[in-house]
This record gives sequence, C-alpha cells and structure tokens, in this order.
Amino acid sequence: AGSGYYTVRLAKQVGPNGRVYATDIQPEMIVFLQRRLERERIENVELVQATETNPRLPEGRFDLILMVDVYHELSRPQEVLRKLRTALKPDGRLVLIEFRKESAWVPIREEHKMSVKEARMELEAEGYRFDRVIDVLPWQHILVFRP
Repeated sequence: AGSGYYTVRLAKQVGPNGRVYATDIQPEMIVFLQRRLERERIENVELVQATETNPRLPEGRFDLILMVDVYHELSRPQEVLRKLRTALKPDGRLVLIEFRKESAWVPIREEHKMSVKEARMELEAEGYRFDRVIDVLPWQHILVFRP
C-alpha cells in the first residue's frame, strides 16, 4: 500500500461498485493511508495488515494483484507467492513493476532491481505462467503473470 499512490488511483478507476484491497506489513503505512482515504473521501478501499509471509487476502477474489517495487524486498517470496496465487481468480493477473536489472544505467542499487529472467524463474517455480512484459516505463519492467 505504501503511501497510497496506486491505491487511490485504482480506487477511482474501479468506481463505487469495485473494491481495492491495500496491504502493507508496516502498521504506520496502514494508518497513514487510512487518514489519506478519509481526507479524500474514498470509501471503496479495504486496508489489510499483512505479514512478511502472508498478505492476508481472501481466496479467489482478485482480478488483479499489483506489486510496485515490492517483490524484490520480500524476505520469503515463495510463501507470499503461494498465498497470492490462491487469492487470484482463475483468470486473474499478478503484475510486478520492478526496476530493470538488464539496464545498467538505471540509477538504482543492484539489489533493488530484477531481470525478466529472474522474475520468470521465481514465479514460474511457484506455479505462475508468464504472460508478457510491458516496457513502457523508462526504468522499470511491467511483468504480467497468470495463476
């Protein structure tokens, strides 16, 4: 969830009949985002206090799970990936946005980058099917996977 940059935009896109779940492992970020949502009068967001191994999302409910510059930070990614896969609908998508490791000129420390090859290896090992890469961002890959 972080500061809510994507949460707010997604909540507006899905409209009043849609629902956005925003998870974070830091309680302070949940509180911060709750205040922001109240201030901006956004009511279609469910805040979820996650753990390092469990996003605590309901099973089979999600069309899209978006992780922006998060995956590489996970301490136990395989456990999280298993939980996320159960949360997706059969035709859902897990989308990772990660800084490109293939591009040495991207001004981000190496440990905060991922290559397409690395992402595919890790996610396919957990039962995800690689769908595509969308390379429209200047420094990051948009990596789309399916359960």
